[in-house]
Amino acid sequence: MASNETLHHLSSALHDSSSYLSTSTIIALSVFFTLLCLCIIIGHLLEENRWANESITALLLGLCAGAVVLLFSKGISSRILSFNEDLFFLYLLPPIIFNAGFQVKKKQFFKNFTIILMFGIFGTVISFCLISVGVAFLFKKLGVTDLDIQDYLALGAILSATDSVCTLQVLSQDETPFLYSVVFGEGVVNDATSIVIYNAVQSLDFSDNYGTIALKLLGTFLYLFFTSLALGIVVGSFECLHHKNALLWKAFYRS
Repeated sequence: MASNETLHHLSSALHDSSSYLSTSTIIALSVFFTLLCLCIIIGHLLEENRWANESITALLLGLCAGAVVLLFSKGISSRILSFNEDLFFLYLLPPIIFNAGFQVKKKQFFKNFTIILMFGIFGTVISFCLISVGVAFLFKKLGVTDLDIQDYLALGAILSATDSVCTLQVLSQDETPFLYSVVFGEGVVNDATSIVIYNAVQSLDFSDNYGTIALKLLGTFLYLFFTSLALGIVVGSFECLHHKNALLWKAFYRS
């Protein structure tokens, strides 16, 4: 019995790993990275252009890619290119968040830390609640009855992640350092908060009453938020200590 159970776990693990390496996943990732490289290259070439920037480039590339997909599917389906969402959340999204956090001006960020947290965490939670209630009310008025409460909360978590790229394009970091740092920092914290809320929504059982669901959602959100924060602090501190020791050894050998 134990051996059969072990073989079952091994086969399921191999199936999960092979799903990440399927042909459709590889093609989708190749197209994704191709579009990303094109966006970076074209955005860099148009950096001095007053009428175009990286946001417009990404928008036009996305529209062109979507049009090509619709043409290949003859307008029937837009899911020709798809990959597992866990692959995106585990391997593609963390470097994006890290890059955004790495580009934050540390002095301005910690100087306006309280304001950034208020907008990035509490503002996102308020936006999540309002959007979820509004979407549920609007869809019921429109006669859409296929969605349940988990779908409404998931939509609220997704739509509460506001994108501040276009706002940052019209701001100057040198002329308005306070406003730029607050908007940029809020965008980074807002993305992380939305991801935590979305994962909390997806992990809940919605068979209980609304009061129990609200308490479980709050508890799951706090658990994911503080464990992620603690893990980030521990890993960041370890990397700082390792980098400091490497510099000390380098200076020691030079002397």
